[in-house]
Amino acid sequence: MKMKSAVVQFYVISLLLSSSLFMLSNADSSPCNGKCNVRCSKARIHDRCLKYCNICCGKCDYCVPSGTYGNKDECPCYRDMKNSKGGPKCP
Repeated sequence: MKMKSAVVQFYVISLLLSSSLFMLSNADSSPCNGKCNVRCSKARIHDRCLKYCNICCGKCDYCVPSGTYGNKDECPCYRDMKNSKGGPKCP
């Protein structure tokens, strides 16, 4: 009985690990990742910049302004998104 539960646990853990690795490899293929990596390359808080850039990019038909700062007129949707306090949502 213990052997069966150990085998089942091993199988479940293996399945979870392989599916999470698959998800990580697919995350890199998003059209937003490359654009947001460039946009956030000089950000002091890199992880937060990437998080919000990817959210905005996804909602704005994969549009991310060029460069690391400014140029938001290239993507009006990205430019006009606001956070809950009324400030700019997108980096």
